[in-house]
Amino acid sequence: MTGLGISTRDLTIRYGDTVAVDSLDLTLAPGKIYGLLGRNGSGKTSLLAVLAAFRSATSGTVRVGGEDPFENAAIMSQIAFVRDKVDAQDSDKVSSILDLAATLRPNWDAGYAERLIERFDLPRRKRLSALSRGMKSALSVTLGLAARAPLTIFDEAYLGLDAPSRYAFYDEVLNDYLAHPRTIVLSTHLIEEVGSLFEEVVIVHRGRLVAHEESEALRTRGTAVTGPAAAVDAFVAGRTVLGSQQLGGTRSTTILGPLDDTDRAAARTTGLELGPVGLQDLFVHLTATAGSAEIVDKEAGR
Repeated sequence: MTGLGISTRDLTIRYGDTVAVDSLDLTLAPGKIYGLLGRNGSGKTSLLAVLAAFRSATSGTVRVGGEDPFENAAIMSQIAFVRDKVDAQDSDKVSSILDLAATLRPNWDAGYAERLIERFDLPRRKRLSALSRGMKSALSVTLGLAARAPLTIFDEAYLGLDAPSRYAFYDEVLNDYLAHPRTIVLSTHLIEEVGSLFEEVVIVHRGRLVAHEESEALRTRGTAVTGPAAAVDAFVAGRTVLGSQQLGGTRSTTILGPLDDTDRAAARTTGLELGPVGLQDLFVHLTATAGSAEIVDKEAGR
């Protein structure tokens, strides 16, 4: 099992007059862990719902494993869409929810499910309505991991977990992915916590694609330039500026784009400090900039 690839072309999703996803072109190769980032209302969940065949696109094309997933039983059985709520009745017991998953998921690993139940201390005999939010999140991630679906999507499913349980989940994602490669999409606001898992990062803003790059390549595209305001302004002139802050006579400006040895030497000569920009900070800058998609396209020469 190496996972399912994803492709969208001119994908648009509308709710009445609201455009949730706007002419999105995206290609995700199979067998990688992807981070899907976006602010509230960016269109992330709408995009994931279409990929998981929970709803149809308004227009454009969607392909998962080379096929349209909507009302496609063969593809749908290969997709696990794990959200922040368990898709079951409140009266269902944890044990019966797991039993149902075992009958529906062709790759279900009952032994792994049992190990996850123990790790998250899930009460098998309790009904869903009696579970705390944290226990519901633990059940959700257990269902997603043990399904071992070729395309597994976690849409903020782990937000209810406490910090130790979240880190346990991250460990499980990485270790089980290495043992059983598949395509995993993690949609999250906890970027610094989970960012080390991402092989590639997809950023959407206002329904449009802002960035799609390998995680390390994206991190190196942002640089914080700090020093005397006049020197900073001279250094960043002509570059793509994402944001700037000033305290007294010192300014820190975030720029997008690569720096070569000549640039770094010039910065040292003028007393400037060049620092990395964390993935979360870079995300904030990219999605806070008006027309951010156009700025990234311009910087990348597209």
